[in-house]
Amino acid sequence: MADNQLLQLFFYLLPAVVVGVVSFYFFQMHTSNEEKRRRFVLRQENQKSALPVKLQAFERMTLFIERISLGKLLLRVKPASNSLEEYETLLTHTIDMEFEHNLAQQIYISSECWNVIKTAKNATIGMIRKAVKREDVDTADKLREVLLTNLMDQAAPTDAALEYIKKEVRDII
Repeated sequence: MADNQLLQLFFYLLPAVVVGVVSFYFFQMHTSNEEKRRRFVLRQENQKSALPVKLQAFERMTLFIERISLGKLLLRVKPASNSLEEYETLLTHTIDMEFEHNLAQQIYISSECWNVIKTAKNATIGMIRKAVKREDVDTADKLREVLLTNLMDQAAPTDAALEYIKKEVRDII
């Protein structure tokens, strides 16, 4: 009779155990889904607040690229004297100062975009230094003339960087 009562007890407990296991499983699923939903909502809210900051960073970098483009740089930064070395230093210093002013923006843009911007900056400085080394360049005015002539012959390195920034912004929006 004890076996019979034990078997009856087992049959009475079996549905309770099954219901308990199924309930535990559904509770775990529900908890997991709620956690995923909370993370999704939090990510959405973060993106809402981060998007304007990212777009502002791209705006600042666009302004930087425009300010160091050789055509605009040469119009904005006039030589103080006719000294070639002083004007070269002034131009490269202006580019470096603009770059340092915008260093923090790299946090908000991709590494690849930042590398393109740095490459454009370095290529612009390289164009200035290459023009200075030419034998026919001996004054600041001649340097300006050579640099502007080079811009007509070849695309400015800042043009590629500007296009890359525009592409990144289109991908974000």
